[in-house]
Amino acid sequence: MSLDALRESLPAYAKDLSLNLSSLAGETLLNEQQKWGCFLASAYAAGQADVIRALEDAPLSPEARTAAKAAAALMAMNNVYYRALHLMQNPEYRALPSRLRMNFMASHGVERVDFELWCTVVSAINGCGACLDSHEAELRQRGMINTHVQAGLRIGAVVNAVSRVLAAERAAQGAA
Repeated sequence: MSLDALRESLPAYAKDLSLNLSSLAGETLLNEQQKWGCFLASAYAAGQADVIRALEDAPLSPEARTAAKAAAALMAMNNVYYRALHLMQNPEYRALPSRLRMNFMASHGVERVDFELWCTVVSAINGCGACLDSHEAELRQRGMINTHVQAGLRIGAVVNAVSRVLAAERAAQGAA
């Protein structure tokens, strides 16, 4: 499935999402790897099959494709863990080592700023404020400006919304 076919598969009530997909595909604030990595990482984070298939052929190198998927995988784990630590009242948990493997974060094969952007976008989808703050601070330290981060967040928001609409439509069809 292509991005255009994905847009056409959306119901009429989600026309704004279709239009947003189209405009974000033409986004120029981010470079192509950053942009399409945001799309792919967001699709994997949201986990809806049609969206993943539509974005699987995003114009990314094999290394960037793997890194975007890994950002979604690692943040699926980290966002739960660090969100829990953030929400828990007892500060003793924050002093304990996580003891979770995250080796790929140091050897992902793409520019560090790109990987951090993808982690930020996935953390937004997963709702982890602690990880959002951590990765956004790393992006700022590496020179990324807020409008570029916002562009990534917009991609994540739209891909997540498209995924939810298609999952709901599929569920409604199964219930009928």
